[in-house]
Amino acid sequence: MSRSIRVDAVLIQAVIAGALSFAHLHDLAAAAGQDGWKAWAYPVSVDLLLVAAWRRLRSEGPSRLAWCWFLIALFASLGANVATAGFLDLADPPALLRLGIAGWPALAFLGGTLLAHSTVHQLPNAPAPVSAPEADTTGDREPAQDPQSAPALVEEPPALPPVEPAPAVPAVLIDHARKVAADYRDRTGAPIDTETLRARLGVPPHLADAIAAQLA
Repeated sequence: MSRSIRVDAVLIQAVIAGALSFAHLHDLAAAAGQDGWKAWAYPVSVDLLLVAAWRRLRSEGPSRLAWCWFLIALFASLGANVATAGFLDLADPPALLRLGIAGWPALAFLGGTLLAHSTVHQLPNAPAPVSAPEADTTGDREPAQDPQSAPALVEEPPALPPVEPAPAVPAVLIDHARKVAADYRDRTGAPIDTETLRARLGVPPHLADAIAAQLA
């Protein structure tokens, strides 16, 4: 019983507040030169825009568009209530008020169109990553070995390249090399080097090394 009385009181309060706001908007529009049915259409337009913005907020959640037009309609309704309380001379309203009343239909039409035909694009929720089931490998898992008990790896020394046997040098070539070396020493005063000896004899490098080893 108490709940029904409380609900009825709220409804009565809403009806009274709506009627007063409706009358203030009508009086303000009539004072700004909108006579006849036009003066009654202004409060309907303001209340419809206010309801449309509120329904948009309730159905799709908070958004800048809905909050913007809700505050515009609320400011128009609240401004009419304040303006008709003696703050403005309704017998001679200012030009700015006349301009606002004259431009309200276009503004209300724009707001109603945007609220009715614009949609809120919401990003789809990304699916949660599905983790693969972990395989039971307890039976195949080998027992961990103690690092101290594991045999140490012995590094083998790198293999040395095979030593090629010194090539056999004919005795005639050795005698000729001695003459060339002696001639080079007489002319330069220094012993002949291996590269010069190889060039003078016309032999390959390994044979020149073997001859130089026997001349040393």
